[in-house]
Amino acid sequence: MAFFSIIIPLYNKENFIENTMKSVLNQTFQDFEIIVVNDGSTDKSEEKLLQFKDSRIHYFSKKNEGVSATRNYGIEKANSDFITFLDADDYWYPTFLETMFTHISKLPDQKVFSAAIELNTSKEIIPAEYSILETNDDFEIVNYFKASIQESVLWTSSSVFHKSIFQEIGNFDTKIKSGEDTDLWIRIGLAYPIVFSWKILARYVYDAKSLSKKSEMENKMDFSKFEEAEKTNSDLKYFLDLNRFSLAIKSKLAGEAALFNYYYSPIDLNKIGWKKRTLLLFPAFALRFLISFKTFLANLGIGSSVFK
Repeated sequence: MAFFSIIIPLYNKENFIENTMKSVLNQTFQDFEIIVVNDGSTDKSEEKLLQFKDSRIHYFSKKNEGVSATRNYGIEKANSDFITFLDADDYWYPTFLETMFTHISKLPDQKVFSAAIELNTSKEIIPAEYSILETNDDFEIVNYFKASIQESVLWTSSSVFHKSIFQEIGNFDTKIKSGEDTDLWIRIGLAYPIVFSWKILARYVYDAKSLSKKSEMENKMDFSKFEEAEKTNSDLKYFLDLNRFSLAIKSKLAGEAALFNYYYSPIDLNKIGWKKRTLLLFPAFALRFLISFKTFLANLGIGSSVFK
């Protein structure tokens, strides 16, 4: 049995899948299986994928159901105790699996492992900025909510999970079409600490055509399932309020007044800071201008997201 099961959901990534696959096959740690699940691609993704001849690649094709159902399908097919995901347009540095294996070996009682990432913007590649302080160690064991105030320490293309986690807390919620990963991270964060490596080992590659990277207001994550937990968990409450803030802004930009009120009402305005409180009062046209300016700065590697 391979040490890692690598799950790659594939949907219309003909321009990316070759580089993604090469980044896996070029890993310094080679004890893995690759589970590629084609979610009904209509381009040449399958043709590009089938060029790779390796007995460790297990290819499945199904009708289009979305990324959550596709990842869940991969989880069901996984044979290894440790599962990791890689989006078909993202990229691993050669020592990703080796580093994860080293940490797993050193910390056998831990079940969730992740690494820092870099962001491939339209202009340049920049490292993600995290809210936790870096120590002299090459990794930290962190509380997910405290550590993810700025950039999430869990991300689908840079995290490894013991298979038992999905048996205990469930898989990706297929009812959520945008924010399904955050929903799972919250459930994991409520049950497990995260072993976070400071070494940048993965790259988020922007694909303008990707549905997962567009701002959709339909079928967003359901915060109500965490209402009871956030009453007694202040770290969770603050984390959820930051996400509510982001979605409230996006709702205003989309002209969805009812959705804006839904996300805005539960926010503890005293905790999120005066800048965010002010942004919530801005009209949509002013927000669009500000976002354009902040996006311009972000593409130059200056500043961070306008939402967090």
